[in-house]
Amino acid sequence: MSHETALLLWAFLAFQLKHFLCDFVLQTEYQVRTKAIYGHLGGILHVAIHIVGTIPALLILGAGAQTIAIILIAEAVIHYHVDWTKSFVDRTFKWGVTDHAYWILFGADQLAHQLTYIGIVTVLAAGGLQ
Repeated sequence: MSHETALLLWAFLAFQLKHFLCDFVLQTEYQVRTKAIYGHLGGILHVAIHIVGTIPALLILGAGAQTIAIILIAEAVIHYHVDWTKSFVDRTFKWGVTDHAYWILFGADQLAHQLTYIGIVTVLAAGGLQ
């Protein structure tokens, strides 16, 4: 395995670990409850935790300070709006864990986050934003 391939795999592992920790271990009921309220501190706090968790993956990929700042801002905006949209739709339709639509929306939310990580790694692997 090449050094470059190994770095990409380590970066993907870092993204997977951070996502698990930030979305399922560190996320509080307060954050979950308030993410559907646009601009609420709970949703912003949740995103801030994710952004801190992204830094190790960016360092693994050798990103510079300016690149890290640009990616963190972009990820924050994307992550916030993905979560807000999911939470807003859940709250609007009052879907719960027994509703099939809830699980489709939950899966779409998680897919959007994973595609964001793939996008970040792809941009950095292609030498973008350096």
